[in-house]
Amino acid sequence: MIFMAPFLYYIIDTGVYDAYYISLMAKPKAIALYSGGLDSTLAILVMMRHGIEVEALKFTMHFCGDAADSSSRGSDPYKAAEQFGFSVKLCHLGWKFVEIVKNPPHGYGKNMNPCIDCRILMLKEAKEYLEMIGADFVITGEVLGQRPMSQMRNTLNLIENESGLEGRLVRPLSGKHLPPTVPEKVGLIKRDWLLDIHSRSRKRQMELANQFGLKGYASPASGCLLTDKHYSKRLKDLLKHKEDFDYNDLNLLKVGRQFRLSEKCKLIVGRNEGENEKILSLKNDDDIILEALNTGSPISLLRGKAEKHDIELAAAITARYSDDKYEDSVTVDILQGSRNSKLEIKPVDDGVIDRIRL
Repeated sequence: MIFMAPFLYYIIDTGVYDAYYISLMAKPKAIALYSGGLDSTLAILVMMRHGIEVEALKFTMHFCGDAADSSSRGSDPYKAAEQFGFSVKLCHLGWKFVEIVKNPPHGYGKNMNPCIDCRILMLKEAKEYLEMIGADFVITGEVLGQRPMSQMRNTLNLIENESGLEGRLVRPLSGKHLPPTVPEKVGLIKRDWLLDIHSRSRKRQMELANQFGLKGYASPASGCLLTDKHYSKRLKDLLKHKEDFDYNDLNLLKVGRQFRLSEKCKLIVGRNEGENEKILSLKNDDDIILEALNTGSPISLLRGKAEKHDIELAAAITARYSDDKYEDSVTVDILQGSRNSKLEIKPVDDGVIDRIRL
């Protein structure tokens, strides 16, 4: 025991760190990975009720849902924070996560979701923040056995090891099923504070939410576009056909009906006025804009190196989704740079639509 006024420290050899210093006078502090969903909120509340100070990090990425979504990643991150008195910082993972999506070391889930590598990246970012502010450990709302890809025992161990948080990662909801962590060994937390929840049932979590008075929590859906098969199909198509894509290309994947016309170009067709406006806002200088004249019409955007037959097909598709789709001929306006042209075209057959739709 070493006395260093005004603090008292224990030096403990954990086998993970050469020395682990703990202030007996300071309130322990944890950094939480926080989605705004039920599990991550409960993990925070379990720690807070035993006097642990918690600062939550809500990671966002380009593939998250909107804030208005009812899914956990799209849920309001501040509602529970305001109710129970913990702070939340929003952190965007930026292009580093896009690079992981391109080639995840641990592979994809059912669609384009690299759940294991996503978790590792978040924890690495949390570790950096922990070290920056001098917090003691990281907590998550992970539940043993709940998610088949990222929350099995061997995967939980892999994620912890590759994040660099060996021994400093606490999973309060399933902690009794997992080996003791450094915070337990040195007395920052007690094992009987931890819960023994496991498997996919959420009955225990809902009971716990009632005990805490937590209401209006999000559904257990991920809210991640990478788990959506339709979005994933579009993303795969983008990765295949354009190596140097950017955020604009990714934003465009979220909008409208989409069609692969050739190896060099694709078409995006708005479904309503809001999408028409969004498409126009995402237009690049080299894109071609199409619209049927003198009738209700979508805005269509043709991106890539389009040949004459590609433009004609794009016009026919635009005509197909106009209010004159049953007419023999529709006039389509084509804006290509500063040049305007018009094309009389027959709306395309649905069989063609089905073959090329993304």
